[in-house]
Amino acid sequence: MVDLAVNDAVVTIDGQETLAQLMRLRVAQWGDRIAMREKAFGIWQDYRWRDFDHHARRIAGGLMALGLKRGDVVAVLSETNKEWVFADMGIHIAGGVCCGIYPTYTPGQLEYTLNDSAARFLFVENEEQLDKYLAVHTALPAVEKIFVFDWKGLRDFSDPRVEALSHLCDRGAQFVASHPDALEAAIDQGKSGDTAVLIYTSGTTGSPKGACVPHSYLLYQMGAAPDPLPIGPDDEMLTYLPLCHAAERMISLCMSLGHGQKLNFAESSETVFQNIQELSPTVLFAVPRIWEKFYSRVTTLMSEATWAGRAGYRVALRIGEKRAECLIAGRRPTAGLAAAYWLADRFVLRNLKQLLGLDRARLLLSGAAPISADLIRWYMALGLPIAEVYGQTETGIVTAIRKGTFRPGTVGHPLPGVEIRLSAQGEIMVRTPGGFSGYLNLPDATAQALVDGWISTGDVGEIDGDGALRITDRLKDIIITAGGKNITPSQIENQLKFSPYISDATVIGDQRKYLTCLVMIDRDNVEHFAQTRSIPFTDYRSLCARPEVVALIEAEIARTNAHFSPVEQIKQFRLINVMLSPEDEELTPTMKLKRGFVARKYAALIDQMY
Repeated sequence: MVDLAVNDAVVTIDGQETLAQLMRLRVAQWGDRIAMREKAFGIWQDYRWRDFDHHARRIAGGLMALGLKRGDVVAVLSETNKEWVFADMGIHIAGGVCCGIYPTYTPGQLEYTLNDSAARFLFVENEEQLDKYLAVHTALPAVEKIFVFDWKGLRDFSDPRVEALSHLCDRGAQFVASHPDALEAAIDQGKSGDTAVLIYTSGTTGSPKGACVPHSYLLYQMGAAPDPLPIGPDDEMLTYLPLCHAAERMISLCMSLGHGQKLNFAESSETVFQNIQELSPTVLFAVPRIWEKFYSRVTTLMSEATWAGRAGYRVALRIGEKRAECLIAGRRPTAGLAAAYWLADRFVLRNLKQLLGLDRARLLLSGAAPISADLIRWYMALGLPIAEVYGQTETGIVTAIRKGTFRPGTVGHPLPGVEIRLSAQGEIMVRTPGGFSGYLNLPDATAQALVDGWISTGDVGEIDGDGALRITDRLKDIIITAGGKNITPSQIENQLKFSPYISDATVIGDQRKYLTCLVMIDRDNVEHFAQTRSIPFTDYRSLCARPEVVALIEAEIARTNAHFSPVEQIKQFRLINVMLSPEDEELTPTMKLKRGFVARKYAALIDQMY
């Protein structure tokens, strides 16, 4: 049971003000329980809370031996893994501030972040990430030491500032042995309002900003469970998104520390779906792109199924949709519908959930970007309700769907203690006990975002009669056509992404006479479409150029247009014929298209449509 206390100055969990203090308590309570798992040579290895504490304290001691002072920044550049988590907690125990850096960052982006944060020390995952630092090291005089998690490939490498993580841990063990009270004293000095982490915003417009996140912010997020986020020690969760992203940190690291669910680290970004299928987690947080991929996999599977299989799926889905309609309306399904759904689940839907690895899931969460209401209804029809949560780096999670309610298209009600209001322009304003304290080195930006305790989100929304919040778009993304019509492009884009053949889309039309669209196809499903119809292609570019593929996307856009008024319909479109990944400038690390950058880079393609 978590005891959350909030007052004007302090947020505590079970009487503890900081992550390090709460970690010390959890190790005393849960020392022999499994905290996390990671694969080694194909076998899942257990790490208990006492193991977690052992590794974190050695790292903390090593940093203190090197002179880390309270409030100093330490950066972590790595994919999600146990060492990331050990380093993070070690930094907190020593009194430092953890600055996570996206592993997809280029050397130039790394240079900007390290200089802006004035990081003294840097953890990197492996040789590949170390090379990014080495490419710009002359521009990083403040970085004193670099610690490498995986030393493979670096046997003959020598640099006085670079060493293996094991060397730091050995130094830490010696420091703890000679200073037995130092770590406890450092832990005791921490306060709720101290900055715990720096989280750099994704930078869809301009350079990323470093949001200063205090311990109170993270402890408040833990207090969001178990209601409306029912997470407990019996839960299993797959952790795969970058831990430097606010949402993954809150739902994985914070909820684990607060409520004890087991973290399982994905082997890599390429094995996420395989790992989900293997583990069948009980809790899964995902961005909309992941939920869209699950839907696409089922669509492809059904296209390959026998006639009987497709017919069974259609019948089962119709039954599931009727049940979902009842639940959304707040009605109890009739006995006949409940029986029909039991049969549909027993013979069809359960098999699909097992195939996806969602058969044990009891809490599915979506966040970090808007998701199609139609997609949520599809999951409900399968018996997999997704709870949408809303928040930002600056606010933390501030709304969630209430347990037992189903409101596709809304992001639920404010969490306890959170206030939400709309400005005259419809912008969502948030006041929360768990807000950020400002942007590092940017007093003017802080003053604009944080006024009298209210945080300006930049999002436009509506509050319905029941008090549930609906996000309509980003304020800066609203399109005003040449005819003066205000259009929220995200609603159109979400409808487009419900298509199994469309991975992403950007609607264009500001100060234009009609709407157009740039489309990224879903490579796997479109390739399958082409192969089953013997349509020749050699690579992604040639696939996008095939007239049959263009006609396929045209039909999907026509389907989407039917949901909107004539002025909101897409008149022309073009396919982006380059396969994008988070390493590309068009995408943020969380796989969101940078609308402004895309509009500039593909200006010639856009002009063709006008």
